[in-house]
Amino acid sequence: MRLLRTLAAAGLCLGLAIPAFAQQERVLRFGHLNNTDHPVSLGVKRFAEILSAKSGGKMKVQEFPASQLGNEMQQQSALQGGVQQMSAPATTSLAGIVKEFGLVDFPFSVGSFEQDDALLDGPLGQALIARLPEKGLVALGYWDLGFRNVTNSRQPITRPEDLQGLKVRVIPNPVFLETFKAFKANPVPMPFAELYGALESKAVDGQENPYAVILSNKFYEVQKFVSATNHVYAANIVLVSKKFWDQLTPTEQKWMTEAANEARAYQRQASRAAAAKAVGELQAKGAQFNELTPQQQARMREIAAPVVEKFAGQYDPAIVKLYNDELARIRK
Repeated sequence: MRLLRTLAAAGLCLGLAIPAFAQQERVLRFGHLNNTDHPVSLGVKRFAEILSAKSGGKMKVQEFPASQLGNEMQQQSALQGGVQQMSAPATTSLAGIVKEFGLVDFPFSVGSFEQDDALLDGPLGQALIARLPEKGLVALGYWDLGFRNVTNSRQPITRPEDLQGLKVRVIPNPVFLETFKAFKANPVPMPFAELYGALESKAVDGQENPYAVILSNKFYEVQKFVSATNHVYAANIVLVSKKFWDQLTPTEQKWMTEAANEARAYQRQASRAAAAKAVGELQAKGAQFNELTPQQQARMREIAAPVVEKFAGQYDPAIVKLYNDELARIRK
């Protein structure tokens, strides 16, 4: 015992690195907007399990679901300030600090989960992630949120004209605003936490979100019509405060990166299974569900095309070229 104490003291005097097993315990506050039955919450729980196992219980994740730590922008600021360690917002929320994230929101750009995974896990997704550290954020990859679809309390959406005049809540994001303006709707930017109340009071007629979000948040209680517009694929992004990240040892960073990668496959699978199941559950709850014909989908894509062209012209040309090259590759 005396020998061990002597060696430990010598190590401290010499400034030797403390081995991984002696690292301090850390508690990571992980906030998100979704309820605990949503696939994002399932992903957080799986990430927490894996990280705890890898760290021997030294790194613990404390989940704060359902906007408990604030809306998208409030949590982003908390991460940048170092008072919150992690979040998993939709990528749309990052367009205010790295506008090229708007590329992910371009309407009708991908037609399948496989295409989107290839786009985000490949060079385009990594190029966007590389722009975050200078904004005080570190990203550990992309999770599935799903294809977004319109719900409203007035009528089925079977063609672009059915959106005219509808007050539709959208994420506070320029691409979403302009896309719905192109359909002659009245887009209303609004934090997600305020949405149910706005639908209930009819301050807005409708909203657009993936099926699992619509079901989990019980929008069917205040929205009669669910229309499969599939107008954009949405992804969540796993974010870490850079101030917190920089305090971690290389081993701890490795554990977190590996845990995020391993949790990603599970979360995507869970999310897509939930989306497939949610349509039937929404109908069972009384929602009226309708699909759009391929012809009407094509018309919507055509109407939205000028929005894509407009924003592409405002972004870094090198990133836009990479985006177009990657789309051409994954569509083959």
